[in-house]
Amino acid sequence: MTLTPPAAALAGDRLVSVGTPSLLIDLDAFEANLRDTAAFVAGHGVALRPHAKAHKSSAVALRQIEAGAVGICCQKLSEAYPFAAAGVRDIYVTNEFVGKDKLSMATELASHVQLSVCVDAMPQVIALGEAAASAGVAIDVLPEIDVGQNRCGVTTHDALLELIDAIAAHSSLHFAGLQAYHGGAQHIAGWAARKDTASRAAERAGSFVHALEARGVRCARVTGGGTGTFEFDVASGVYTEVQPGSYAIMDGEYGGIEWHGAVRPRNSLFVLSTIMSATRPGMAVCDVGLKGLAVDAGLPREVTWTASEEGPPLAYIAANDEHGKLEIVGSPDADTSHLLGQRVLVTPGHCDPTVNLYDQYVCFRGDRVEAIWPIDARGLSR
Repeated sequence: MTLTPPAAALAGDRLVSVGTPSLLIDLDAFEANLRDTAAFVAGHGVALRPHAKAHKSSAVALRQIEAGAVGICCQKLSEAYPFAAAGVRDIYVTNEFVGKDKLSMATELASHVQLSVCVDAMPQVIALGEAAASAGVAIDVLPEIDVGQNRCGVTTHDALLELIDAIAAHSSLHFAGLQAYHGGAQHIAGWAARKDTASRAAERAGSFVHALEARGVRCARVTGGGTGTFEFDVASGVYTEVQPGSYAIMDGEYGGIEWHGAVRPRNSLFVLSTIMSATRPGMAVCDVGLKGLAVDAGLPREVTWTASEEGPPLAYIAANDEHGKLEIVGSPDADTSHLLGQRVLVTPGHCDPTVNLYDQYVCFRGDRVEAIWPIDARGLSR
């Protein structure tokens, strides 16, 4: 006998009947994020290549492309497979990789999609060139330059030129541009400080481009940026492509930074949770904890009631494996027994690792489920 749990939700269900915890997307906010961001980026003559590591769903990626994206980014090679299988034809892997298993995945993907990859060392280029030639495929290669992240990427013009010469030595590889991403800039809280850091990153990227031009090397693509900096990156005159990922769904960390720009994406991602216990004054317990919420960016910063329910203001104060402690803000002695069974929407602090905990998005509009989208790249981190 085979036993499987019932579906948490079906299209057409009301939110009140959705099983919890469930990961939700508010379609009105989601669609506005895709539409407004694509228009803003295109208005500056820059290409939009969203980073799919944030949402890990081919259903989301295809909608981003329909809205104007030129393709997607993935962080890992295995992560790219579901997107390729779903029909995404232009994929850029924004992470260096080594090893025969990774080379095998890269050449297999390159036989199905237009594949771009990232390098920052000579052995990566040599191994990739040999593997691509053996497989009879062509791969676009973007050396990564360090523009302030102090993580991956070459740090000198000479090191970059050596990589480009090595790429040119392999007929199966094509120098396609530069990877110039500054992840540390994305969550700087103050708008002015974030703008300053992004500007310095763009200036550094520009210095590498000028060094290539002096050598007679044309750099057609400079790609980088993210949700926190794309408004600055598109106006820099350096970036030809930006890679925001979280903008489609957002989270508490991005919601907490200062925004002044013309486009401010709205939070569309929530975890629907049920209050499962309410025996203590001023406190209640919901059914989502560490196994349903990433807390690397801190505890959830916002808890709201669903449209069909209302109650006192709540704060998420502690997470255990399967429990979330809620307190009534400003009313430590209030009776909470009447809250038992009610539903709340919890805004995750960090979307990427939270999404990786779920198999599907329950997509809703108003108080009704409109669609179920699989998170088909979850767990794919090779």
